[in-house]
Amino acid sequence: MPEFPETSNSLIARVKDLGDGESWAEFLRIYQPVVYRMARRRQLQDADAQDVMQQVFLSIARSIEGWQPGEGQPPFRAWLTTIARNAITKALVRRPRDRATGTTSVVEFLENQPEVQITNSEVVVESQREIIRWAAEQIRAEFSEEIWQLFQLTSIEGIQIGDVASTSGRSVGSIYVARYRVIARLKEKIQEMSQHWGLQEWRS
Repeated sequence: MPEFPETSNSLIARVKDLGDGESWAEFLRIYQPVVYRMARRRQLQDADAQDVMQQVFLSIARSIEGWQPGEGQPPFRAWLTTIARNAITKALVRRPRDRATGTTSVVEFLENQPEVQITNSEVVVESQREIIRWAAEQIRAEFSEEIWQLFQLTSIEGIQIGDVASTSGRSVGSIYVARYRVIARLKEKIQEMSQHWGLQEWRS
């Protein structure tokens, strides 16, 4: 898988302007689902995960002005990771008290939960997936329903091309061509987005 880019300083500079709705929409489009999924993975209910997501980005909005890039400073993504980890941990600590779990201590409760630690690499992977989802949504309308279905069956669901050919009535060659067209365009769209987010090199 390619390495996901560090968020570009130019985008962060625009996000520092809380009145720049377009830049904030772009920033939230990528990172809100990332934080939500990380919270849900640690067994927070939907409402709790939504609350965590809101708290994370309120914290970012309040403090992003003080974040500065530079040598010796944590990358922006690491800074965001710390904020998300703290918010999720607080939600997990708060949950036993809110739900009256009797004599179970907070420590015992947390020991029985999925790993609370959120790493930078987890944010990288989740953000990368969000970029791919976004890119797929952007190019979907460029292809017919049949072409997109062939791509989805073979590339997303992992069904063998020969099996798809036998059920769809299409030749194996035509399915390869259809899939290649979608994948090539998807890579192109991802590259466009990755360049905007500061990626210097993609490695397969």
